[in-house]
Amino acid sequence: MADLGYLGAERAIVTPIRRRPGKELNPRQTSLNRAHARMRYPVERGMARLKTWRIFRKARCSPTWLTTAAKAVLTLESHR
Repeated sequence: MADLGYLGAERAIVTPIRRRPGKELNPRQTSLNRAHARMRYPVERGMARLKTWRIFRKARCSPTWLTTAAKAVLTLESHR
C-alpha cells in the first residue's frame, strides 16, 4: 500500500483513487480511499515515531542491529 506519490508504479502497489480535475470522487471511491488511509495510518505513525528517536538519525552500524533496535523501540512505544 502506498500514497499517491507512487502512481504509475508496479501493479503490486495499491494506491488511493485519484480525483480528476474538475470532478469529485463518487461515494464508493471516497469510501475506498478512507479504508486505504485507515490501513496505512499505523505504519505511517510508527515510522514517524521511529524518526524521532536519535539512535536512528545518527546510526552508523549494522542494519541487523538497527532492525533489533527498531523492534525494541516499537515495543517501548506501544506500552506507553
